[in-house]
Amino acid sequence: MRLLPILLLCLGLAAKADAAPPPPAAAASSPQAVSASARRIYERSRGQLLQIRTLLKNQDSQASVGSGFLVGDGDRIITNYHVVSQFALEPERYRLRFATTDGQEGALELLDIDARHDLAILRPAAADAKLLAGRGALAFRPRGEPLAKGERIYSMGKPLDVAFSIVEGNYNGLVERSFDPLIYYAGSINAGMSGGPVADEDGRVVGVNVSAMIFSQQMSFLVPGPFAEDLYRKSRDAKPITAAVWPRLRDQLMAYQDELTKAFIAQPWRTAGVGPYRLPVPQEEFMRCWGGGTPADTKGLEFQRSQCRMEHALYISGGLQTGYLDVQHENYDGRKLGPLRFAKVYSGSFRNEAFGSSNKIATAPFCKEEFVGRDGLPLRAVVCLSAYRKLEGLYSLSILVAPVDSSVEGALGRLNAPGVSFDNALKLTTHYLQGFAWADRK
Repeated sequence: MRLLPILLLCLGLAAKADAAPPPPAAAASSPQAVSASARRIYERSRGQLLQIRTLLKNQDSQASVGSGFLVGDGDRIITNYHVVSQFALEPERYRLRFATTDGQEGALELLDIDARHDLAILRPAAADAKLLAGRGALAFRPRGEPLAKGERIYSMGKPLDVAFSIVEGNYNGLVERSFDPLIYYAGSINAGMSGGPVADEDGRVVGVNVSAMIFSQQMSFLVPGPFAEDLYRKSRDAKPITAAVWPRLRDQLMAYQDELTKAFIAQPWRTAGVGPYRLPVPQEEFMRCWGGGTPADTKGLEFQRSQCRMEHALYISGGLQTGYLDVQHENYDGRKLGPLRFAKVYSGSFRNEAFGSSNKIATAPFCKEEFVGRDGLPLRAVVCLSAYRKLEGLYSLSILVAPVDSSVEGALGRLNAPGVSFDNALKLTTHYLQGFAWADRK
């Protein structure tokens, strides 16, 4: 089956030598004119803007760069988790540094992370705290003052490690069909701006730069400001993190996948009644569905294809994004081929489905295959689990299902759920199999 890519790309800038987020969307257009409002907001905020750099432990070569900003009493810093993820996962290999708009540099300490919302909170190392003293902090826009669609907002950061900058854009509400709130920002933000603040006309933070849509113009996304404010309030007195954050990530992902699974299973299946089968199609509350098929005058195998997928995944590292759901199916009509030719194509399509292999992130999949019946419909089902090596109790689940009742018609369905517990993998498997039935039965 053809997989649609996850379309949201993190906007941190990482060295190519390491496993890194994908490159930014090719939207680094020519500089736009800056308004008087933008100049005013930048001048007011520049003292609180920072570049966040991840360097190798024993040398000054940088592995990634992003942005951040001072909050609270001016001694705490908000950025994206993905900006500091290399240090968070391998503190023995990396270190964190900040740089101000006026050229001051110092060391940083990581206090806490919120992987679900791609946020982290830092503070300057004691020896360098004086470099940030007296600079003040950016305030958050009160939660009781929501933005209206079309309001002008201003993104700040240091794109492409070139220069601190401000980009004007518009607030366009929250992204539809997103499991967690995500702001749609009509403005061109680029790699290196991750973790930088986005302010309203009064200079108050309304969001944090996080990602952009590939193959688009001025479609960027922000973590809503309240999540950053919550992390600051929860963690402002936290002690510095000195060990890898895998246990903390595991706890956060466990809570997230449980909430996601419950919400998904609570939704009834929509049905695709193509041919003799009723196939499970998820609601589009927090997924988007796309489809296609062969032309009407096709002389060979005819098929229709559908895929529903969450467009936002949780970033863990350059090699691991998890915490999303993906449901696909294909309908086959082989009456023009005949039974023998159709059987070859149909069985080959089933065999060609891949479930991954053993690697540094996950174990080789353990698969179980059975022939089961659902509503009198005989099904061939394969369920595979791969265990994450450093996230104990979390698995990547894949379910492959095909009816085996006809010699000239068939269907192939697949559900992928990276980052679920064993119990939730069983619940998702049961839920998915219950979505298969005959098209003319209830």
